[in-house]
Amino acid sequence: MSLSVRPQRRVLVTKINRSQSFAGVNSSADRPFRNLSAFTPTVSRKTGSRVSRMFSMSHKSPPPKVPQPNRLDEVYEALKKGLTAYLEVHQLELEKLSTQIRESKRNSRLGFLYDLDKQVKSIERFLRRLEFHASKIDELYEAYCIQRRLRDGAHNMVKAYSTGSPGSREARESLAEASKGYKEYTENMCLLENELESQLGEFHVRMKGLAGFARLCAGDQYEIFMKYGRQRWKLRGRIEVNSKQVWDSEEMVFLPLVTEFLSIKVTELKSLANHVVVGNVSCETKDLFAALPQVVAVDINDLGTLKLSLEVTWNPFDKDDQPSAASTVNKASTVNKRFSTYNQSPPDTPSLREQAFYVSVHQAGLLRTHGQW
Repeated sequence: MSLSVRPQRRVLVTKINRSQSFAGVNSSADRPFRNLSAFTPTVSRKTGSRVSRMFSMSHKSPPPKVPQPNRLDEVYEALKKGLTAYLEVHQLELEKLSTQIRESKRNSRLGFLYDLDKQVKSIERFLRRLEFHASKIDELYEAYCIQRRLRDGAHNMVKAYSTGSPGSREARESLAEASKGYKEYTENMCLLENELESQLGEFHVRMKGLAGFARLCAGDQYEIFMKYGRQRWKLRGRIEVNSKQVWDSEEMVFLPLVTEFLSIKVTELKSLANHVVVGNVSCETKDLFAALPQVVAVDINDLGTLKLSLEVTWNPFDKDDQPSAASTVNKASTVNKRFSTYNQSPPDTPSLREQAFYVSVHQAGLLRTHGQW
């Protein structure tokens, strides 16, 4: 499984390869892939940690005018695989925590068991939401398939009435009715396609740096421009000594799209108005629906001597209302307070001093009620 690159105006023999840190790595049959760890540069940022959101429009983009059923089938299959992987990862973590609770009941502190229990309940809620999300996507896809079959039938009727002799009044009325149905089913498909697109979650893209072997020299400056539909991300970086890189941006959140591809343009900044375009490629994104973060290497030029290293994390829910798989699974020993927006855990047990204070307040209220004050 790999991410393919779609060449744009120039025909470039470029590929995007997945790092060997995850499963199913080698996607190039004609050229072996090199491990990113051997040449991944050290990246530093001018600013602190921040996530850019470069879409000022509403979350739901306007529905398309022409449906793309074949493309939607591909995205749906990739999305289902990603959701299944998400469920498996969290189910394994739930079993691990349950086993840890059973083994620690005798010899562990009550507070430690309480934290584990809160994590178990948090993952259980997350699993239920994932299952509901997957069922909602299945319902949308089934409705889309029904409208597609109706549209195909209306198209065949229009074709049949158009090829025949439309002399009779009944034939003209049937042709108008079939044309009206075809238009209605087409609009329904576009609306369902747009609704399904709004359920794809988010891609959190983190810049890891450029890798170019001997091509990158100290003092070189590069500009990277990414375009994904109406979403844009532009960042600039400088190569320093000891192969260190400084970039003015760290992260970007892209909303996944059904029909669009991620366009990446890398420009080497030299003198004023004397910039050199190193490469301009268009990448497939449907393989980014995965449960765990992925390190992706993109071949920028045709020879593959300059690569762009990105870390992509898919969140099946948008607007940061749910944690990612990495943040939920990799923090089994502590309870993260950032999840309090959806993790309604019971309050902590009050201390003895607090209990005494509550008792005194309660007694004072009783005395005031009986008129002894």
